[in-house]
Amino acid sequence: MSLIYMDHNATTPLRPEVLEAMMPYLTGKFGNASSLHAPGREAAEAVAKARSSLARYLGCEGKNVVFTSGGTESDNWALNGVLEANAKKGRHIVTSQIEHKAVESVARQMQRRKLADVTYVGVDNLGRINPQEVAAAIRDDTVLVSIMTANNETGTIQPISEIGRICRERGVIFHTDAVQAGGKLKLDVDELNVDLLSLSSHKFYGPKGVGMLYVRPKTKIMPLIRGGHHESGRRAGTENVPGIVGMGRAIELAAAEIDSEAARQSALRDRLEAGLRQRLDYLVYNGHPEQRLPNTSNIAFSFVEGEAILLHLDLKNIAASTGSACSQGNLSSSYVLSAIGLPPELANSALRFSLGRENTAEHIDYAVESLTEIVNRLRDMSPLWDKVQKGTYDPKEFDKLKCYFTPDPDEPAITV
Repeated sequence: MSLIYMDHNATTPLRPEVLEAMMPYLTGKFGNASSLHAPGREAAEAVAKARSSLARYLGCEGKNVVFTSGGTESDNWALNGVLEANAKKGRHIVTSQIEHKAVESVARQMQRRKLADVTYVGVDNLGRINPQEVAAAIRDDTVLVSIMTANNETGTIQPISEIGRICRERGVIFHTDAVQAGGKLKLDVDELNVDLLSLSSHKFYGPKGVGMLYVRPKTKIMPLIRGGHHESGRRAGTENVPGIVGMGRAIELAAAEIDSEAARQSALRDRLEAGLRQRLDYLVYNGHPEQRLPNTSNIAFSFVEGEAILLHLDLKNIAASTGSACSQGNLSSSYVLSAIGLPPELANSALRFSLGRENTAEHIDYAVESLTEIVNRLRDMSPLWDKVQKGTYDPKEFDKLKCYFTPDPDEPAITV
């Protein structure tokens, strides 16, 4: 079978319609959008059109959309720019234990360099943040709260609107990393009560290397990249016109089919989980069972290593992930799964399946069959699994894991 791609939270393929929109600006229409001559004006008009498309999706004005090189830059800018612009008020930031590395690593670097004091709020065992914990963490010197809209590993969606309302009442700037939600969920900056919002084009079938940051009017934020007066003086650097055009077209297409694709992909996701539940026991489904992205499933296959499953899936032309693509190569357990209370033994057995437009029921059924075969074969080679099968395992060794397991294959697996 040809490639079955189930790693859309890492990146998505470029849609043909998006490439078609980009092509003129990769060839004959090469003008600099800051130039005053005809080729420059042509490029500027294309950028303005893309800006308007993203503004419609977010329910804001085009002037509040600032193009960047991607979600990482947007997140970095939000934290650094707000801290610099609001230094007189304070240097306290509130974020969560499950943020993407583009936020988490910046916050920790600020701490190490003593540039900021950071509070990390936790999550429950379904991966949800309690807005009241955010409220309790806010201080008089808090300048920014940054909470992601949806987690890239588990797909769990956060109560952003309520957190935003709390921030507004307390006079604190609120940023959300909406990179994983972009193109999958309807996003309205006013309904979400956000001041800053990050998106990345390649997460919704646009080109890589282009993103944006929504900046609410009167939000105090300094530029991250300085130089020319591009993007109304907010982000220096010659605009990536082909990429911006592609991002604009990609969000138009995604917005037009959000409802239909959400329904279709969630049905496929449920088919995947149900199929595995019927064939394998000792599974753990990580994240919120309902408040999650329609395309995302994170499953721990106990008693085997997730990387081993992943390599065997690759041999069967199935592409999935052990977690965030930005964390591949890191041998430690997922900090997101650790934050929801999953022990390392289970966190290291977890795989993320993130579906997309091209996935079909046939793909799902093939993946279920392949996973069943692979997991059973790997478990047969595991001395731990042999103990479980024989009932000779040491209770002290496994008691800490028992609450996560449903040994009877006829019973539904516990959702953690």
